[in-house]
Amino acid sequence: MPALGATDYSAQIIWIGVVTQRHTVELQTEERSLIDLEWNGVYGGAHSGRTRLSDVRVSQQHAKGTEIANVRQLSIVSQEDIDKISAGMSLPQFDPSWLGANLVVSGLPDFSHLPPSSRLQAANGTTLIVDMQNHPCHQIGKTIDLDFPGKGREFTHHAKGRRGITAWVERPGQLNLGDMLKLHCPKQRSWQPNENVDLI
Repeated sequence: MPALGATDYSAQIIWIGVVTQRHTVELQTEERSLIDLEWNGVYGGAHSGRTRLSDVRVSQQHAKGTEIANVRQLSIVSQEDIDKISAGMSLPQFDPSWLGANLVVSGLPDFSHLPPSSRLQAANGTTLIVDMQNHPCHQIGKTIDLDFPGKGREFTHHAKGRRGITAWVERPGQLNLGDMLKLHCPKQRSWQPNENVDLI
């Protein structure tokens, strides 16, 4: 029996971007019509690499600066979550490039809470593995302030639980605007410590 199962859910890619510089005050993202994915992640992307140096996100597991596997090769957000963030911040528009995201998708409900290790697979076989929910970053607020001075400080509050996911490449290939990504989820129940439950 397969450990991963296809679901009835898919998401359509409606925006593509590549972060070209990451060690700046503001995120810099270039909008694209397609991206090429390799084992290292997004070709030419600032977050590419098979490994990365650990940071505050994994400070309870590794000392800062430890070389670890890079499971944060891509950042993906949903248009539905962006709309909620934008409404909460009372912004007349929300530029996806502010987020430093690689993909904006639409049509997959509760996107920011997809189960870790789920797969998003395109028709051409290109496959991404969901790492975990992404968390709001103060750096994005600084980017928003360039267009809407003073509004950036509101971002982390309104983006909590809506920041999308991070992912890494399981099968390289190309992704294009309009491509559909099929959701595949692990076939297992939620973790329930100290509970007597039937195994799946």
